[in-house]
Amino acid sequence: MIVVTTPTGQIGHQVLNNILDSGEEIRVIARDPSRLSPHVRERVEVVQGSHGDIDVVTEAFAGADCVFWLVPPNPHVDNIKSYYLDLTRPMCETIKSQGVKRVVDVTTLGHGYVKEAGHLSAGFAVDDLIESTGVNYRALRMPFFMDNLLQQVETIKSQGMFFLPNFADRTLATVATSDIATVAAKFLLDDSWSGQESVPVIGPDNLTPTDMAQIMSKVLQRPICFHQVSYADYKATMLQYGVSNAWAQGLIDMAAAQNDGIYDAEQRATQSTTPTSFRQWCENVLRPAVLA
Repeated sequence: MIVVTTPTGQIGHQVLNNILDSGEEIRVIARDPSRLSPHVRERVEVVQGSHGDIDVVTEAFAGADCVFWLVPPNPHVDNIKSYYLDLTRPMCETIKSQGVKRVVDVTTLGHGYVKEAGHLSAGFAVDDLIESTGVNYRALRMPFFMDNLLQQVETIKSQGMFFLPNFADRTLATVATSDIATVAAKFLLDDSWSGQESVPVIGPDNLTPTDMAQIMSKVLQRPICFHQVSYADYKATMLQYGVSNAWAQGLIDMAAAQNDGIYDAEQRATQSTTPTSFRQWCENVLRPAVLA
C-alpha cells in the first residue's frame, strides 16, 4: 500500500499519475476529494481531511508500506517553520505506531547553510524531524522549480517580462516538477531500499535569469525580458496578493539564500540527475500555457 499526500497539488498529482497503473494499492489523503478526477477516484482509496490531522493520517497509514510526503504551501500562516513542523509531527508519530516502512519526501538543496533561508530552513527542519523517527527515508532535494514561473504567465503574455528578486547574472539551479514526480514514483514503487539518504534532483542547466529570458524569447518567438526587483518591492507585491507577512518574508529570505549560493555546493558535487532542460520545459509547459 502506497499513501500519497497532496494528490491534487503541483507535484503530488503527477506522482499519483505515475504510479496509478503500477498495480500497487494506492490510498490518497485529500481535503477535497471532488478535485480528484473520476478516473482517479475509481482507482484509489480516498481518506478525506488534512494530512496534518493525526486521526486522518492514522486512518490513512493503516497497513501502508510507503508514504509520499509533501508539505503544501499555506501563504496565510504566521510562522513558517512552525507550520511545516506542526503539519509533519502527526505523520512522524503515526509512521511509528502504524509500522510504515518507507517515506519519500520533497525537500530542498542547501543543507548545511547556516543563515536563515525562509522556506528552505523550514524544509531542513522537517528533514531532521523525519530522520529522527528512524524510518527508511529518501529526502528528494530540489532547487528552484521551473514551474513556479507559471505563476507569471499573464505578465509574460501582457508585458513580455518576468520578475524575481534573484540576481540577474547569478546562476540558479532549476528542476522541472515532472522530473521530481518521476524520481519520487521510482522510490515509491521500489521496496528494496532502506536506510536514510538524500537524493539531489537537479536539472541539466546552469542558467542565470537573464539566460532564462533569452531561452523564453526563442521558444515563444517574441522578446521576453527579466526584471530583477528589490527584496522590499517583491515583499510588498506578495503582501498585496494577500499572503502573510511571515510568508512574504520567507520568500525574501529564500531568494537571498539563493543569491548567496545556497544550492552551489550540491550542484557542483552532483551531475545533472534529471533530463528536462529549461528549453524543453519552455517548449512543453510554458509555451502551451502562454498560448492558452
